Amino acid sequence: MQRKAYVPGVVVLLAALLAACTGSSGDGGAAEDSKAGGVTTSAPPAPPGKYRTLSDACGAVNHDILDSLLPGIKQTADPEQRDKAYKGEAVPTYNNDRRSGCRWKAESTGATDHLYVDFERVVSYDNAVSDDSRAHDVYATKEEAANLPEPGSRSGSAGGPANGGATPSASTAPSASTAPSASGSPSTTGTPTDLQPRTLDDLGDEAFLDDRLSTAQQRTVTVVFRTSNVVVTIEYDEQPTGTAQAPGSKDMQDRARKLAQRLAGSLG
Repeated sequence: MQRKAYVPGVVVLLAALLAACTGSSGDGGAAEDSKAGGVTTSAPPAPPGKYRTLSDACGAVNHDILDSLLPGIKQTADPEQRDKAYKGEAVPTYNNDRRSGCRWKAESTGATDHLYVDFERVVSYDNAVSDDSRAHDVYATKEEAANLPEPGSRSGSAGGPANGGATPSASTAPSASTAPSASGSPSTTGTPTDLQPRTLDDLGDEAFLDDRLSTAQQRTVTVVFRTSNVVVTIEYDEQPTGTAQAPGSKDMQDRARKLAQRLAGSLG
């Protein structure tokens, strides 16, 4: 009789344990759903830049352009020296896919000309910042360092001399790490407005042109432009020899801008 009375108690105990397990499982599911609903999805990474590699700067300028900018090359009598001048001198770099630069030099009967071309492919290591945005920052630093005159403050008239005179004092240009290494003063005095240092609307995503004339009558024209995540810098200078006059702004700017347009097109 006592054994029969014990069995129902066991049944009741098992039923209570089963109910407790079932309730606990339901509460855990509800808690899990609530936590899952609070999870936030991280933002997708910024898109990469258009360019993943770079062209060789020394091979980017053809002979016709070099003949226009550096007429002394064609005047070189020695074929071997002439070929060497056309090839240019590559600027050392730690990574050809990130940076490529080249320099050319030629002496003619009236002047010595130099040309420098630099390609920089900018890569952002911040997933929240695109390569293009980082390249814009690099370009903006160069433009700010060039200290271009405000459009409303540009002086000169359309009838003024196009070669620009030497200014009373010369200033040192920004360092090469942030801007072109040209020295001298911006060509503003007596120079037509459309030849003064300025931003350019018809080149790449953003661009500017700087024009400086040193007290030694060396003129340096610099064009910097950005296309997607590549920043291109062109420095073109001419130093007259003997009693030759300072080179004119218009011709040098036209040649530098023509080269810039060619390079922008070659980037793809």
